[in-house]
Amino acid sequence: MHTQPTPLRWQGASAPHTDPAGIYEALADLDRPCFVVRTPHGVGAAASGSATADPRGLPLLAAVAPLPPRTLGSPAFLAAHGVRHAYMAGAMAGGIASADLVVALAREGFLASYGAAGLLPETIAKALTRFAQEIPGLPYAVNLIHSPSEERLEREAVELFLRHGVRCVEASAFMNLSPHVVRYRLTGLRREPSGAVVAEHRLIAKISRPETAERFMRPAPAALVSALLGQGLITAEQADLAKYVPMADDITVEGDSGGHTDRRPLPALLPTILRLRDTVQHEHRYPVPIRVGAAGGLGCPTSVAGAFAMGAAYVVTGSVNQSCVESGASKATKALLADAGIADCEMAPAADMFEMGVELQVLKKGTLFPMRAKRLYELYQSCDGLEALPATDRAKLETQVFRRPLEDVWQECVGYFSRRDPEQLARAAGSPKRRMALVFRWYLGMASRWSTTGDPDRVLDYQVWCGPAMGAFNDWVTASYLKAPGNRRVADVAHHLMRGAAFHTRLAQLRVAGVRIPSSAADYRPVPLESPALEGAR
Repeated sequence: MHTQPTPLRWQGASAPHTDPAGIYEALADLDRPCFVVRTPHGVGAAASGSATADPRGLPLLAAVAPLPPRTLGSPAFLAAHGVRHAYMAGAMAGGIASADLVVALAREGFLASYGAAGLLPETIAKALTRFAQEIPGLPYAVNLIHSPSEERLEREAVELFLRHGVRCVEASAFMNLSPHVVRYRLTGLRREPSGAVVAEHRLIAKISRPETAERFMRPAPAALVSALLGQGLITAEQADLAKYVPMADDITVEGDSGGHTDRRPLPALLPTILRLRDTVQHEHRYPVPIRVGAAGGLGCPTSVAGAFAMGAAYVVTGSVNQSCVESGASKATKALLADAGIADCEMAPAADMFEMGVELQVLKKGTLFPMRAKRLYELYQSCDGLEALPATDRAKLETQVFRRPLEDVWQECVGYFSRRDPEQLARAAGSPKRRMALVFRWYLGMASRWSTTGDPDRVLDYQVWCGPAMGAFNDWVTASYLKAPGNRRVADVAHHLMRGAAFHTRLAQLRVAGVRIPSSAADYRPVPLESPALEGAR
């Protein structure tokens, strides 16, 4: 004969909250447990008290444990990078992910990646010197973007990172492994007296395709290792140790994001990469398994909570940080971003991979850049050079898009590449098509600069990398202090996204237990971090 267990009840020093504001307060007290009870006035919630069999207590519907934001994600990610939260601000090229942004997040226990792509070496070096001075010992990463058409830039970036002792690099836009990213990884290898292999150069690879992910999950290709050894760029010991470690410590699965993206849905892509990681781990038996994080479309707490629920070790944000005070974007661009909706993005040709037809996602509301950039690529495909452009098209380009003769633009390209990458000019010398590509890329590159500097005469040409997460964020913060761009501090945004994710994870736990919280109490609302309600949030 089986006896039914005695239903648990709740007892506390004060009555549970039954009004929406009180229920929300109990749910949002993430450092304490939450008890949901049935009262004579309906469902109630309390952040104190205890479960008991005492019949004098109120019927206990469900109870959930404390859930501070620092418990979300992988403890291994926190330990490896020396951070307090499994959250990363991804790189945005051209210094949009600025030194100010990196410093602000590092001081709050978050990892951020400096947007080094597209910057001059002296600008990057200045930022790295600043990090050494202002955040010594605190975590940060630096972006290394794949540059197949400008190989010299990628090589020089790695050499700069090695000279400055950069310990963490975020690799993005890679389709294949390059000698330079392999060199960075391997020059940090050493063997401890215990025999363990240590990779002092941590690598976070941002990917959107399984085949690219697999290249970073496996050890460096033997042919590249041998070539680097032959050139004297790695030691014999490092070449030998290469087979014991994956190329990347962390794989960021990037869904529908701003900038370079395949616009893959994160719920489809992340599980695929997680299974791939498990397959590779089973084969190689790495002592420290590769961590897999999520990025793309993460603009509100529910999406961040969903990423963690799907198994992400960490989350990465991008677009939402661009509208923050510390980003390198201009005030005019931040205003455009703060007004964006989830459907206000479009794909356009990428400056760094223009000839290959690679596109990136940009803001379309308030700018003509996507339309004009696409027209340039159409002309590039159909014409053999600037001289072959139809007269009407050339006139329109010179008066409306470039606003100067194309020959003048070419002379500016000559001056630029003579200083930065003379090989580009050598390749264009006998190729009218290549010359046309460099001229068209001038517009794509300048469109980003006009956006970053806030050129008032070029607003309609702003190139603003942006994904639908920006619209989701704007929708979420509409009625809060974060609606105004001037209030958007990057650390505040990070804290609220993580606190909100913990809040919505708690709601999901209660739903699994059969409890439905009133909708008026079930949406995390950001309030200034100085508020008594968030005391100790940091």
